[in-house]
Amino acid sequence: MKILVVCQYYYPEPFRIHEVCEELAVRQNEVTVLTGTPNYPMGIIPDEYKGNNHRDEFVGNVHVIRTKERPRTPGKVGLALNYISFVWHASVKALTMKKDFDVIFVYQLSPVLMAIPAFVAKWFSKTKKIVLYCLDLWPASLASLGIAKESFFYRFMRKVSIRLYSGVNIIGYTSRSFEDYFTKELGITDKSYMHIPQFADELFSDISGKTDEEDDGEHINYVFAGNVGMMQSVQTIIKAASLVQDERIRWHIVGDGFALDECKKLYREMNLGDKVVFYGRLPVEEMPRFYAMADAMIVTLADDELISYTLPGKIQSYMAAGKAVIASANGETANVIKESGCGMCVAAEDAAALASVADKMASEGDFGQMGSNSRKYYDLHFTKKNHIDLIEKILRGDKNG
Repeated sequence: MKILVVCQYYYPEPFRIHEVCEELAVRQNEVTVLTGTPNYPMGIIPDEYKGNNHRDEFVGNVHVIRTKERPRTPGKVGLALNYISFVWHASVKALTMKKDFDVIFVYQLSPVLMAIPAFVAKWFSKTKKIVLYCLDLWPASLASLGIAKESFFYRFMRKVSIRLYSGVNIIGYTSRSFEDYFTKELGITDKSYMHIPQFADELFSDISGKTDEEDDGEHINYVFAGNVGMMQSVQTIIKAASLVQDERIRWHIVGDGFALDECKKLYREMNLGDKVVFYGRLPVEEMPRFYAMADAMIVTLADDELISYTLPGKIQSYMAAGKAVIASANGETANVIKESGCGMCVAAEDAAALASVADKMASEGDFGQMGSNSRKYYDLHFTKKNHIDLIEKILRGDKNG
């Protein structure tokens, strides 16, 4: 197949679309990616991508075409300008690109507007099929930004979202709860849907035998790894750290994001000392050592309707590594943890409950058994092969995959 992939984010930005495209290319598909200028998550464009550098190149076996894009900045206006700039420049580029693709594949993160260049490419070509893989629900994402459902903008974006979702041929989704949102909340009932769970980076699949100098055997180590944004509610971890009774517990936060400064401020105000350790953002290649030292990996999410529908990608990474999970989350995340038996979960943003379960896991939890349950569930549901097989099936139009 000749596949045009449309996604605002691509390598070197930390999203799995890069791996998906590489594997599709290895499977003898011709893959072209239309994407923006890398600047996620902090709005900083790497030096090598500034100006007109790397605008049209091959990354591995994938042809990558990058358009101009206004870097993201904190706040609603900064994000909106970032989103709109990609839509505009990518749509213009779609008019001038070659038009001999068999299928257009939208890897839809935030916002759903990133699908618009795919429709432009379709309208001016012989390509008649658009497949969308949804990782972020719209317009529900707007509510998480504090935009009221009754507002004109929300209602407008609801109509736009319905129009875009309705216009594609097939919708794949990462979380089982998404189909309920499409059919019941948005009323899109005449569409083909397919559940396509995400997968973990393969470097997390084998961390056995690794050690870390920071694990002295005297502490219970809980590790958070990933973006530190408002939706991740890392503040809940800081608050829980001040409430735990077991002095052996240490909370390790590996990652960066717009909420990191607020978390550090809260940490200082609570005078937590060595109970919480911040490492900042590190290359993914350095992450296995933190997984190796962890007795359990942490998932915290905001108490938000949208977030309750989603299953964060870090769950797959934690399970691939065979790690126990301690969580403060609702919805799909809580369901998967309960179904798999991989750990313990309390309600989102409930710091007191998280502290209580942290103490319980430290004194009573069988981390080895929970980790074993994690890996078994991963092998059944979240392997990379299974993910790419399903992606390839919907691109070929096999709705029964």
